[in-house]
Amino acid sequence: MPLWQHYYLAKSIPDALEALAQAPGPARIVAGGTDLLLDLGQGRHPGVHTLVDVASIPELRALETRGDQLFIGASVPLSKVVEAPYVRDHARALAEACHLIGGPQVRNTATLGGNVGHALPAADGTIALLALGAEVEIASSVETRRMPLQDIFSGPGKSSLLPREEIILGFYVPLRKPGQASAFRRVMRPQGVALPTLNMAIWLHRQQRSIAAIRISIGPAGSIPMRARAAEETLKGSLVNGESLRFAQAAILDELHFRSSPHRASAEYRRHLSSVLLDETLSAAWHRAGDEDE
Repeated sequence: MPLWQHYYLAKSIPDALEALAQAPGPARIVAGGTDLLLDLGQGRHPGVHTLVDVASIPELRALETRGDQLFIGASVPLSKVVEAPYVRDHARALAEACHLIGGPQVRNTATLGGNVGHALPAADGTIALLALGAEVEIASSVETRRMPLQDIFSGPGKSSLLPREEIILGFYVPLRKPGQASAFRRVMRPQGVALPTLNMAIWLHRQQRSIAAIRISIGPAGSIPMRARAAEETLKGSLVNGESLRFAQAAILDELHFRSSPHRASAEYRRHLSSVLLDETLSAAWHRAGDEDE
């Protein structure tokens, strides 16, 4: 039985939106397809009538600075995100996260829009974007709007997007200023299971010996990608030392919920890893923020 009945290569954003709206049955957007097609083939996603391919739409493949922000189009392949000097300079955590997704063949095909749209609680690109304070741009036939990335998630594998009416255009990330930096770290099983056991991204603003501002994202630590807001408040204005790390770790364990997975790790092990990753990721971001060459 075919996984879909009609495949449409959209030429523009209005063309894609019209194809979604006019499809006689269930329709979905596809660009790289590394998540959706696998889910369809393995029966984890209901069959669809129409796949609307947006990979060739120029606006969705843009990777550039726009004013004081970096724009990354939803259909930019992950390999391009990894290689782009703008991303490495202004969104180092994102470059590191995308570099760890799949192998070279996957990264040459998979897109950041797909990574976010799949709405998994531990998607590497998503976790990095959260820490970077990203906004997502969404188009419909009525309007184009921007919203905080966190607001797009409604549950495991579920987003607030209307699948027949809306398309992710891309992501806006603030350009890095002096004293600011980010880092991404993760732990995964050596057998090559695609999803991480635990991952973490941190963005911070360093002023002399203390943290002026910080964002921490962790996955999986709930039903949606999560920010560790209590830990952020604990670290804000603090020195980076053993005491501040202990308080931040305690805040993470109190606020977030790590569950056991029969395929990846126990909740207890993830709680332990959260301490390890906090130390490693914070240290990397802290040292980068003090080095103007990073």
